[in-house]
Amino acid sequence: MKLSVAIAGKEAMPNAFVVYRGLEESIKKASDLGYDGVELALKRPDEISRRDLKALLNKNNMEVSAISSGQVWAARQLCFTEENKEKRIELKQTFRDFIDLASDFGQLVNIGRTRGSLEGKDPILAENLFLDAACELSDYAAKRGVKLILEPVNRYEIDFINNLDQSVDMIEKVNKPNFKMMPDIFHMNIEDANIKESLIKYGQYIEYIHFADSNRHAPGDGHINFTEVFEALDTIGYKGWTTVEILPYPNPDTAAVRSINYLKENFGKYYN
Repeated sequence: MKLSVAIAGKEAMPNAFVVYRGLEESIKKASDLGYDGVELALKRPDEISRRDLKALLNKNNMEVSAISSGQVWAARQLCFTEENKEKRIELKQTFRDFIDLASDFGQLVNIGRTRGSLEGKDPILAENLFLDAACELSDYAAKRGVKLILEPVNRYEIDFINNLDQSVDMIEKVNKPNFKMMPDIFHMNIEDANIKESLIKYGQYIEYIHFADSNRHAPGDGHINFTEVFEALDTIGYKGWTTVEILPYPNPDTAAVRSINYLKENFGKYYN
């Protein structure tokens, strides 16, 4: 496995779930601490140029683990269940641009809260709106060697696709080989009855994973049993990224250090 940390630009929304802000400084800090890569939380694809990003990654011997789209919802209120035609066009173009960027950096684009909410809609209508965008964008991504990864998010943040069961049900309806799942251990602690059993049950769908403890702080700061998490990932033969997506508590540097120290000291054999 490789270890990544979530970062964003300086203008990211205050509620963005990232450890570091400021792409240039963040990539260097993550590299200095020993992370293998960074997850880019972007609200627009042009927040950083490909040339500058490539130079920063090369300079710091880093990779992009994935491109995260949560700010597309938080900052721009664009989502897959949107009915407004103009907003749907904008949403799809934003994701096509993310996919183009990911074709050079990471080959993965996250769908988190950007999947949208039911918000009193007919559930069948909301699902069909989601499927329309998911299928169209999956086809676009497939031609560019990119996978879309659906993240189940807990009920307190959104009311649509909350657990691994619901996520896999939607993945099977999309029925595209490059449409996969990215569990988040923090959300699973709320929504899934048994984290270990669920990860093993749905191992074939898992492409990427987020780590945070029960309080959304660094792994090791809460009550989640990460030994069972790693046992499950080992059982399914997972070799992908584990990305720290946490609150920067008590400050970004301490949170980043606590995370990597805990994971390397307790589960270092998985990162060799």
